[in-house]
Amino acid sequence: MPHTWPETAPTEVELTAGDAVLVVDLRGGALRRLAVGDWEVLDGYPAGTVLPGWRGAVLLPWPNRIRDGRWSWDGEDLQLEVQSPAEPHAIHGLLSWQPWSVLDRADRSVTVATTVEPHPGYPFRLAAAVDHALTADRLTCTVRVRNTGDRPAPFGAGMHPYLSVGATVDGGIGDAELTLPGRTELVLDGGMPTGERRPFAGAVGRIGERALDTPLTDLDRDADGWARVRLAGAAGELELALDDAWPWLQVYSGDTLPAGQWRRSLAVEPMTCPPNAFADGVDLVVLEPGEQWTGTWSLAWAPGA
Repeated sequence: MPHTWPETAPTEVELTAGDAVLVVDLRGGALRRLAVGDWEVLDGYPAGTVLPGWRGAVLLPWPNRIRDGRWSWDGEDLQLEVQSPAEPHAIHGLLSWQPWSVLDRADRSVTVATTVEPHPGYPFRLAAAVDHALTADRLTCTVRVRNTGDRPAPFGAGMHPYLSVGATVDGGIGDAELTLPGRTELVLDGGMPTGERRPFAGAVGRIGERALDTPLTDLDRDADGWARVRLAGAAGELELALDDAWPWLQVYSGDTLPAGQWRRSLAVEPMTCPPNAFADGVDLVVLEPGEQWTGTWSLAWAPGA
């Protein structure tokens, strides 16, 4: 019998609509690239590389961090793998490095999917899919999760796009203008909640030297039920909108990223729950066997003059 080996080349799927190009990485299902003409709308990463700063990642079965990876469910103490000795927390779920497959493909849409298999510290089984639809001026992403196990399954979901509006040097995001819909900030210390919440003024204006790594909730929503983030810079204006399945939003200005990535773009992360939600029990989604959850967000662009 001849020796065979698994495919090792990076695999991805590409959509186009007008001048817009979307690339979805099938290692982790991440949004690797979104460009409109010469404008790199998402601050992505090269094919076949480890996504720096979790750029474009799908965050399941939890977004953000769980302190020391420890939590309890249904009377059972659970221990997740942690990031590192320097950051001893479980971070951004279990899916960023595993293969995803294409379930459906059309000219301007694609559905990619994978399975959350039971892991140490997460003894549940979920099916996950993301539907991407691209037009010349908008990307719409719908995240779907289904409990395929035989017991109720708690989870949280998020996505991690870095929005770029034309900064080309470190610190350049400071020139951008920002408006956020959040009215309440969850106060963090070392990335973990302190238990304090305080009012947040969403009309940020020019970002300047302001450092943001901020979970927001109590989102202001328009008459259609969607909350909207607006970011404008030299390249144009972006509007990220999220439906009511996402009660949380985290904004991160890249202050802990290395040179060459530092404060060049703004991560705007739709989330179903805040940091440490597994341990604190805040806003977890719990699915019965066979039950499913759906949440949609979109990103629209208007190039500058």
